Amino acid sequence: MAANMQDGFVSTTDLKKHYRMGEMDVRALDGITLRIEKGAFMVIMGPSGSGKSTLLNLIGGLDWPTSGSIRVDDEEIAALDENALAAYRRNKLGFVFQSFNLVSSMTAEENVGFPLRFSGIKSSVRKARAREKLEQVGLADRFNHKPTELSGGQQQRVAIARALINNPALILADEPTGNLDTSSGTAIMQALVDLQRAGKTILVATHDPRMLTIASDSIFLLDGKQVSEAQYRETIEIKTWEGVE
Repeated sequence: MAANMQDGFVSTTDLKKHYRMGEMDVRALDGITLRIEKGAFMVIMGPSGSGKSTLLNLIGGLDWPTSGSIRVDDEEIAALDENALAAYRRNKLGFVFQSFNLVSSMTAEENVGFPLRFSGIKSSVRKARAREKLEQVGLADRFNHKPTELSGGQQQRVAIARALINNPALILADEPTGNLDTSSGTAIMQALVDLQRAGKTILVATHDPRMLTIASDSIFLLDGKQVSEAQYRETIEIKTWEGVE
């Protein structure tokens, strides 16, 4: 089974993340094996505390596993040093977070173009690329608006545009609809679907059951362990959803 798992664009094999909290040994992840094909839309479904954000952070190179393998595009992520990890995050990944993580003093255009500063790209090119990505997510009329002048859904679309600025192959989204109302959440789901159709690989950590209706693949986590959908449904009620084409 492990050998087959290495064939995916993203794969993990018996991935574990354990740490001490006082006298307790916390098993945040306890043996996760998955494979994501290039161009797939995978949902990591789990309630709070299930380990889904930990899994996303490990794949994103933001944390190190206790044991196990993480491969992205034939590269073993856990073996990379700090400089190589920084290059991996900069060149291959786009991150979208529940809290948007926008700089309040910057306009939408400046927020989107900000990551390009670390690549030494001149201001005029950053501006042109940022506007292109904002147009891509439907915010051509919001270039000069600051986060406080935008709705939650608009802020999340700015965050998605920022995640796209380096043209990454893999988009990692952690609870992207978590702080949004139903209508805004559906719009963000549609934006992610559109990105997959454009060739991006999408990996979403969520407890939002609507995401299952648009995913091409899914895994289910409970208390750090990978479970079947049937086991998950025994614990968590999953409702169907309409609204994304």
